[in-house]
Order: sequence, then structure tokens, then C-alpha cells
Amino acid sequence: MSRRRCCGLIDDTIVCQTFIPLGQSRWPEILIQLEELEAIRLKDKVGLDQVECAASMGVSRATFQRILGAARSKIATALVEGRPIIIRGGNYVIKNRVFECVDCGLMWEVEPCAAGGKYGYEIACPKCGSMNKMRLDNGLKHTCSSSHHRNLGQSSCCGGNS
Repeated sequence: MSRRRCCGLIDDTIVCQTFIPLGQSRWPEILIQLEELEAIRLKDKVGLDQVECAASMGVSRATFQRILGAARSKIATALVEGRPIIIRGGNYVIKNRVFECVDCGLMWEVEPCAAGGKYGYEIACPKCGSMNKMRLDNGLKHTCSSSHHRNLGQSSCCGGNS
């Protein structure tokens, strides 16, 4: 019996969970787990190397390679055979969001947003109460502002889910 794999850390849940080829598919759907999609995102979209990807997901390099290989194989099968892709489930934990106050320099974490939770734009610095903050995404800063929120919608700012 194999050992249960530890949870992979993912940045956020996804918006679109189903991809269906044009026309009707006679094949059964392919299930891609959320940590497999996160591996594809980190390696193939963001362009991190394997060590950085594994560190971001909180798994070993070998485990990351297995997750990435499984995801790529499933996606290749779906594309070649014209099968629908369903993205859900898996063995994962959503990362906390990290903010830095521009005024006082405090860095703090906020739990992942759930339905009815705070998306980030309305969260004040716990030290000075300032709303002038940056969200840190793997060391990169993302400005959180109410104008950004109005232009892109509530779920677009600071990693919030709708």
C-alpha cells in the first residue's frame, strides 16, 4: 500500500472548471485535480523552475514532478481524443494571502477568502489601520485599491473567490 501524499499548496481556486470540445464527445471526461492544475500553472504559465514550483506548492521536487507529469498526460489525452476536461478535487490546501502595508511596512497573512468573506480590498492593516497596502504574490506586489475593485469586479482583486 502506498503512502498518502501530503497536500499541495495552491494559490487560489479556479473560475472555469469545465472544458468541453466543440460538438458532442463520445469519450468519458478527464478529471484534473486542482493541485495538478496548479503544477501546470506554475511550470508552464508562470515559468518557474521545478525547484521553485515544488517550494511554492510545499511538496518535494519528486512529488511535484509526478503531479506535473500526471497533469500533462491527462491534458494531452483530452486534447488528442477530444475529451471533456473537468477540474475539481484533489489533495490540496489553499494558501493564505500575504499583504504588506505601504504606510508602516507590516506584513501579515489573511486566510483564503470564502463565500461572504473579505476579498482583500476592504481589509485594513492590523497595526496602523491603513487601507494603503500591497498583496504579495510569491514576492511580487499587487496594488489593492477600491478603483481596481470597481473596474474588475469583486472576485478579481486580491485573490477573492466569488
